[in-house]
Amino acid sequence: MEKELSELVETPQLSPLETMRHSAAHVMAHAITRLYPGAQFGVGPHIEHGFYYDVLFPQPVHEDVLPQIETEMRKIIKEGKSFVRKVLTRAEAVDFFEKQGQGFKIEIISDLNLQKVSIYEEGGFTDMCTGPHVATTRDVKAFKLTHMAGAYWRGNEKNPMLTRIYGLCFDTEKEIEEHLHLLEEAKKRDHRKLGKELDLFSFHQEAPAMPFFHAKGAVIYNQLTNLMR
Repeated sequence: MEKELSELVETPQLSPLETMRHSAAHVMAHAITRLYPGAQFGVGPHIEHGFYYDVLFPQPVHEDVLPQIETEMRKIIKEGKSFVRKVLTRAEAVDFFEKQGQGFKIEIISDLNLQKVSIYEEGGFTDMCTGPHVATTRDVKAFKLTHMAGAYWRGNEKNPMLTRIYGLCFDTEKEIEEHLHLLEEAKKRDHRKLGKELDLFSFHQEAPAMPFFHAKGAVIYNQLTNLMR
């Protein structure tokens, strides 16, 4: 979280692909504001293979809303609106985000002691950000929203639980498909899945992080131990 906040102070040096992923996060946030007026936003950085955004929705949501958000994102991308950077004074930014009901943004401005606040406008949507961004929304290429997870604001369990929405973003749809295939193959080889299917070990509430080896699993464990010796 601190890395994401630091990028709101100085413009990071991003590759073209990282820049596109960063812009995809903004497009997703824009789509969410259209579908869920009143949604509040935390941070939305680029990450390896894609992006995410932390959102406080005005109502409970589940992963079945992801296709709807994707559809709205594609509409925004098709509109081809430009990303336009502006710099506000601290007072102007606080006033703007108060009117937008974006309390998390105001908290960031306060905690980072920002006197000048960089924002980006895009087709009626405005977010606090130092950039960089692609020229227009049409420059966001292949993407896919993958899953949701809970994330406490700023990693503190005393803070509100936000919904973190993850997405993939690449230059081509083929790269998306290839990455999804790799993820599926990795799932097939997950040790927890194989342990259950092959009757090697199991987990129990008495020690959730410790595997209890079954007869077959014990044989493999002992063989590996002997090899290491």
